[in-house]
Amino acid sequence: MTDLVARTGRHQQRYEAGCRLVAGCIPFRYTNDDSGSESKKTVEVLMINSQSGPGLLFPKGGWENDETDKEAAVREALEEAGVRGDIMGFLGHYKFKSKTHQDEFSPDGLCKAAMFALHVKEELHSWPEQDTRQRRWLTIPEAVLHCRHAWMKDALEQGFAKWHADH
Repeated sequence: MTDLVARTGRHQQRYEAGCRLVAGCIPFRYTNDDSGSESKKTVEVLMINSQSGPGLLFPKGGWENDETDKEAAVREALEEAGVRGDIMGFLGHYKFKSKTHQDEFSPDGLCKAAMFALHVKEELHSWPEQDTRQRRWLTIPEAVLHCRHAWMKDALEQGFAKWHADH
């Protein structure tokens, strides 16, 4: 059992111009590929299963009034994927429509996600959503194939891959 508890509810939720504000991250790590004559590092990203259908997701969730967008992204990585790490860069804002999160402040389910690159330093054995989430490390091309949502694929290809190439 874990002593960490996931936040629930919408009473602290942030909204802007009819959009629910969310924050998330693309957790990543480096692995060594020793198969050839030269050792090279490969970047892998961490994805989690969706609770509402096929495909994989990056951790993300509501950005609340008592935290920054970076703090919310770090919290979501811990709650949903059971990882801790360091925010390394901002990847951009991505708009999408949620079928499951329509409410009085966002009746059309419009959301705006602030996405970040999170360098994973620790994988927890126990985390708040471990009973409903499985983790999977993938190369970027593998992750592109498994992304459930087009906006997350954009965040990976246009946000993370470009950010990573520049750093």
